[in-house]
Amino acid sequence: MSTDQLLLCYNKGCGKKYKEDENGEDVCLHHPGCPVFHDALKGWSCCKKRVTDFTEFLNIKGCTKSCHTNVKPPEPEKPNTDDKALGLDEVIKVKPPKRKPIPTEPVERPSDDLPKIKLKMTVADSLKKALVKLKDQEKDKPGVCEGSETDGGIKPGTTCKNSGCITSYVDESTNDDKCWHHYGVPVFHEGYKFWSCCRKRTTDFDEFLKQEGCASGSHRWELTEEEKAKRVVCRYDWFKMGNFIVISVFAKLSDPQQTFVEANKTIVKAHVVFGGSNVFELQLNLHGVIIPEQSSVMLSQTKVEIKLRKEDIGRWPSLELKKPTEENPVKVEESK
Repeated sequence: MSTDQLLLCYNKGCGKKYKEDENGEDVCLHHPGCPVFHDALKGWSCCKKRVTDFTEFLNIKGCTKSCHTNVKPPEPEKPNTDDKALGLDEVIKVKPPKRKPIPTEPVERPSDDLPKIKLKMTVADSLKKALVKLKDQEKDKPGVCEGSETDGGIKPGTTCKNSGCITSYVDESTNDDKCWHHYGVPVFHEGYKFWSCCRKRTTDFDEFLKQEGCASGSHRWELTEEEKAKRVVCRYDWFKMGNFIVISVFAKLSDPQQTFVEANKTIVKAHVVFGGSNVFELQLNLHGVIIPEQSSVMLSQTKVEIKLRKEDIGRWPSLELKKPTEENPVKVEESK
């Protein structure tokens, strides 16, 4: 080999041409490491300098001195693969992973007669404050002595029992005032609240209670025996939330001392005392099975929320279990 022939150095970061007789141990400045590309930064593993531009990366001066070499570094070995190249008509088929079949055998439903336990109850701060305020208001009212009843046995302060009337009895002259009330029944439909007798609709419950009566008549200070025996009917609703079924009973100012909810795996029974002496009772034969020990009750100022933990992950198409009814056989007349 002629000493005047120019050779190309293959050391990384050098790339210079040299003559063999001019080669020495400190003439080649190069990088013995490998290129590193990470988080948009470029550099060499043998030195710490990092840049973002590729041209600047190529121009980073070497960090090690040695002799030039015209021997090409060995190329990295390609992984051996026996896979054949896909033809134009070949299709790659990907099969979904096999899943364990879900058992379809019906699980035996627990007995409805299992003993019930009282669900853990929590009282919201809003309800506590509202009850304290109500108690203070009752203390500020003037007391009524036993001998203060009128000849008719009506105590001053008694509220008219007609729906929608908020008049309180003062003395016999109160009977001369007209009683504006609703003779119909309350209706709750598609978010609207109204009385069946006048149908003035509203979406706000407080506004519904304040609606002025549509019929006039005399005040009624006492309930009939039938009305006293009749329980109050409250609106309630339910929805699904993850592994829980939530039942909301819309009863304002429920009494934490007298209200309770008890349940077993299939039956829920609620006893709600609210608004002084109103009592609402609800018993449901649930569609699915619950875990009473992991269920709870929350009393707030406007409602009682019953949170039931489902035992299985199945879907509940309805809140209550619909028991099959015996259908009457249908008679088919033969055509003549």
